Amino acid sequence: MPLSHVRRWLGIEIIEVSLTEKLVATFGGGLALLALVGITGLMLPGGGGLAVVASMGASAVLLFAVPHGALSQPWPVVGGHLISAFVGVLCARSFEHPALASGCAVGFSIGAMHHFRCIHPPGGATALTAVLGGSAIQDLGFHYMLMPVMVNALAMVLLAAAINFFFPWRRYPAVFNRPAGLPLADPSHTLPAPTHDEVVKALRSLDSFVDISEADLLHLVSLLHSHGPRQAAPLAKEKAP
Repeated sequence: MPLSHVRRWLGIEIIEVSLTEKLVATFGGGLALLALVGITGLMLPGGGGLAVVASMGASAVLLFAVPHGALSQPWPVVGGHLISAFVGVLCARSFEHPALASGCAVGFSIGAMHHFRCIHPPGGATALTAVLGGSAIQDLGFHYMLMPVMVNALAMVLLAAAINFFFPWRRYPAVFNRPAGLPLADPSHTLPAPTHDEVVKALRSLDSFVDISEADLLHLVSLLHSHGPRQAAPLAKEKAP
């Protein structure tokens, strides 16, 4: 089987980032979690809130490894965690069987995040923690949504904005992204940028969530167009008789 087929089956995508970018993501995420553990310990001295840090750790992966991704933006982070926390507490109180409550919490949180346009995968862990986090979490009831979930989610967003600010090629939220050193498009080779409605129509035709912001998508299209029309491959020279 060709290597390209193996890559497609395994889902290995084109990811070309520098060592500097990898180090920023590594140490930025670690620093953010260090701060969050301290914040959570102050809010819930008993240690029960530390279970929530697990889902925030997953958020750190997105915010620092993929800061411009659609799943990493402030509304998905805060809204995804908050809505999932509500669903998790509701399911924990509605179903006595832990397995049933867990399945409903994660499933309904996915549906709710889809509906409110705030898909954030770590939200599933937040919903699950509301069910399986033990008495320290369950005793909080719906206060679990505000503290520690919302406070931690907001802290994570602020930390991502502050830490990423020191690196010009990565701004957070993505609306502040001003890529440095990228080639400008050649106006003679570019086509008109797709409109918002055209982008929405194209994405709807896929009927699947695509983790890229509209701004990054348009910028990528512009860069591809800047190379101009591809030249046809030269014809092979005819052999001498």
